[in-house]
Amino acid sequence: MLKTYKGSCHCGNVRFEAEIDLANGTGRCNCSICTKRREWSALIKPEAFRLISGQDSLSDYQFGTMSGHHRFCSNCGCASFGEGYVEAIGGAYVAISVACLDDVEPSELAELPIRYMDGRNNNWFETPQETRHL
Repeated sequence: MLKTYKGSCHCGNVRFEAEIDLANGTGRCNCSICTKRREWSALIKPEAFRLISGQDSLSDYQFGTMSGHHRFCSNCGCASFGEGYVEAIGGAYVAISVACLDDVEPSELAELPIRYMDGRNNNWFETPQETRHL
């Protein structure tokens, strides 16, 4: 079910709203940045995302193909969302960090479907051999 969630970074400088149907699935990846961040995200279209506050607190990190903007709060370092454009996944996207949603119950999180992606080997649409650490 599509629902509007509120989210934020740790210090609260960056706040957002996002329309997400978490039952459609979330993702975890084993690429270099996702592994280090232990990222757990839900992808949405840009029009379903609203930055409420904190534009001036956002820093940006890019690497590799430079197709993604890995945003983080310059005050607390928390990465609550990222954005980019990848044709293979439907073009423009916003990746919401599920852990930064402020109004989701732990019981709801425990039930979410997770798709694992093998970004480490550029085999994005396959599940890596090992996922327990993700």
